[in-house]
Amino acid sequence: MALVFLLAACSRQPAPVQFHADGYPPKLSDWRVVYRDGDKLALNQGVVPFDLNTPLFSDYAHKLRTVWMPKGQAAKYEPKESFDFPVGTILSKTFFYPKAKGGADAVARTYDESRDRSGEGLDLRNVRMIETRLLVHRAQGWVALAYVWNAEQTEAELARTGDSVALSLVADDGGREDFTYQVPDQNQCAGCHASNNTTRLIRPLGPKARHLNRDYAYASGSENQLAHWTMLGYLQGAPASGAPRNANWRDAARASLDDRARAYLDVNCGHCHNARGPADTSGLLLDIGDHEPRHLGLCKPPIAAGRGTGGHRFGIVPGKPDESILAFRIDSDDPGVMMPELGRDVVHKEGVALIRAWIAGMQGDCDPI
Repeated sequence: MALVFLLAACSRQPAPVQFHADGYPPKLSDWRVVYRDGDKLALNQGVVPFDLNTPLFSDYAHKLRTVWMPKGQAAKYEPKESFDFPVGTILSKTFFYPKAKGGADAVARTYDESRDRSGEGLDLRNVRMIETRLLVHRAQGWVALAYVWNAEQTEAELARTGDSVALSLVADDGGREDFTYQVPDQNQCAGCHASNNTTRLIRPLGPKARHLNRDYAYASGSENQLAHWTMLGYLQGAPASGAPRNANWRDAARASLDDRARAYLDVNCGHCHNARGPADTSGLLLDIGDHEPRHLGLCKPPIAAGRGTGGHRFGIVPGKPDESILAFRIDSDDPGVMMPELGRDVVHKEGVALIRAWIAGMQGDCDPI
């Protein structure tokens, strides 16, 4: 009897993570990074969860991020850019929503992390998974793959051409907003992750020192993520102190309005609007850096006029968010106007409020053209 029990217990242990050096495995389970274990989305051995100080907005979806590296391999610390990850690295990001009353397509904006996080996994009794994206470092470079979860939430299948999922977002007051969640195709993934317009190489965006320099509530206890990765052997060269840190855009008690707004723009806009990015010709630099006010949009006329300006003359008019192109574009859900162009179908109301407050607090005037 004891032997039977032991064999049964062993059978529940997943096989190790499987790195595929080429090809397009049709199912997420082919990688064995995350897997369903009863009512839990569990992480395989060596798969480490992480989070960002300020995350990218994606239609109010929540995200479980993980990293895995081959045994004995480590990423090399970079103070400003993405870490230099070894070949064989697998980064995963599972997009999910809390369930809401009102049908299978109803999802909630509010997320109780203490309830729905289960150790270092996810309690599936309370949430609905939509997709899991993998960023895989192969010998020829990074490859982006999106896997869409089935209705039974038992498996996710490869969607190289993307997908769309009709959902209804339910607010705390019961208000509903119907929208279509867009799973990106491989070209769209490259459109964001190829943040250097010269090389056009796909690179990770989130795993940078300024985004990762924060505590995470691991099953073993809360610890700084850079220190934890170093302890695990997943990171080399990180300083013991003094690493850059972006603000938490929601933490008004600990960070200034300017720091929170700059962090929000950095993660939502900076991958394109940087000196080497796809929007380099715009002259608008929204990544973290010591940029001149004009490069942030202050009193800066647009390079190209059109519907995207909303009839406004400057990117930012100090003290006047209603006259600022930046506020106009992030407050739009028109595909021909809105910014960012990809990754969302609805307006991030709280993010818009932050940027409007930031602009409203600025001093000065713009000279007429």
